[in-house]
Amino acid sequence: MCNDYRLTVDVASIVEDFADLKIKIRFGEGAPNIEAREDIKITDVGPIVRAIDGVRGEGELVQRRWSWPGQNKRPVYNFRSEGRDFASNRCLIVADGFYEFTDPTEKGKKRKDKWLFTKKDEPIFCIAGIWRETKDVGEAFTMLTMDPGPDIAPYHDRQIVILERSAWADWLDLSVPAQSLIKLLPAGTLDVRQVG
Repeated sequence: MCNDYRLTVDVASIVEDFADLKIKIRFGEGAPNIEAREDIKITDVGPIVRAIDGVRGEGELVQRRWSWPGQNKRPVYNFRSEGRDFASNRCLIVADGFYEFTDPTEKGKKRKDKWLFTKKDEPIFCIAGIWRETKDVGEAFTMLTMDPGPDIAPYHDRQIVILERSAWADWLDLSVPAQSLIKLLPAGTLDVRQVG
């Protein structure tokens, strides 16, 4: 499952991409300083866009911790989407790539192979997420997962939920059923290349 993702664009680019979809970005905590990062790992802080109660076509961009402590204090960084309605605390996790790791293809190599997935012809994409507040770490988010689509199945038996651009506003609209938006991407939607 995804435990490492990438975001190398700035705040202005994110705001512009959302504006193209008629989604206005608000900064309730001030515009965050988002640095370009090749690796955003579990417990790191990353940007999310979350719903503004009762307002369609707008979202609040904040930075929050990726994962909250679960049972035995293990981080909850991925969360199964099947059978849940997610009627509150939805968020969009902004990314421009994510990584999966597989057993080494080279004989004698000890480290896993690292694969970078990006969305064809799109500078950023959004991963369906939820956030919650905990007494241990405050507000934190997690990525939703599902069965793998054709582009990811050769690398992993689960995948993160990548929303089509046309579904971003609906994900932020809590009146739209979450399960109606969680769909497999068609084959060839993602580019993949080995990076390690």
